[in-house]
Amino acid sequence: MIVITTPTGHIGRQVLGRVLAGGEPVRVVVRDPARLPDAVREQVEVVQGSHGDPQVVARAFEGADALFWLLPTDRHAVSVDEAYVGFTRPAAEAMRACGVKRVVDVSALGRGTPPAARAGHVTASLAMDDLIAGTGAAFRALTMPSFMDNVLRQVRGIKTQGVFYDAVSPDRAMPLVATRDIAAVAARLLLDSSWTGQEEVPVIGPEDLSNNDMAAVMTDVLGFPVRYERMPYQAFKDLFTGNGASEAMARSMVDMAVAKVDGLDNGVVRTPRHAIDTPTTFRQWCEEVLRPAVRAA
Repeated sequence: MIVITTPTGHIGRQVLGRVLAGGEPVRVVVRDPARLPDAVREQVEVVQGSHGDPQVVARAFEGADALFWLLPTDRHAVSVDEAYVGFTRPAAEAMRACGVKRVVDVSALGRGTPPAARAGHVTASLAMDDLIAGTGAAFRALTMPSFMDNVLRQVRGIKTQGVFYDAVSPDRAMPLVATRDIAAVAARLLLDSSWTGQEEVPVIGPEDLSNNDMAAVMTDVLGFPVRYERMPYQAFKDLFTGNGASEAMARSMVDMAVAKVDGLDNGVVRTPRHAIDTPTTFRQWCEEVLRPAVRAA
């Protein structure tokens, strides 16, 4: 039995589709089963509720051979530690009690680099990994840079103003990855019962690009000028609080941006294996995902 959390989320639904294609029995944890497509509901066992609820995860993890763990976004959390470690603690206890054999989670790059100690969401994510590792389950933490798909949040601004924003340096080249490649790596691990031990698996895409590089690619693919504008850290923080985030979670986003500028995501040396496992280039992603989204906006 393979258990999948966040099966209606952007990454989770892609993982679910790939795992179902593998033919293994699947159980999903979902707050609202109606959000699952009818064809999917017919193929899975559904446990309704939050995967932060001790009673829900106790039911969901019973008899589980493998688990895909991904946190939901909690912009209102009182602290980033509570959003990550606090939310995961009941699940970790259930993993141990139910004897879950293998766990794959979505985490972040940066362990072992100086910026990781003060990197907001990333620091909390690595603490979450430590909590899961402490259950004794075989564990693969998929460690990520930024997602290409995050650009989709700014489709309207790209289409109407030809601009996208972030708080990192315009010329800081960093890895980035498409969520479909994340899902492919996660599904492969979930369907493979042979691995043991506990490791981080960097999922870093085939190339490093700066935001200025990304703007140049978008300009070429979309056929109109696109530029990147760096936001001051205070304005970046105000953007999150203005959209309802707690002070702590907004501050955590700034801390993560600062850490990325300081090289948080640049500590892994890319190998040919990374390009095989995560082959989607930013140009390909723009052609296949961003351009249709911009046209539809």
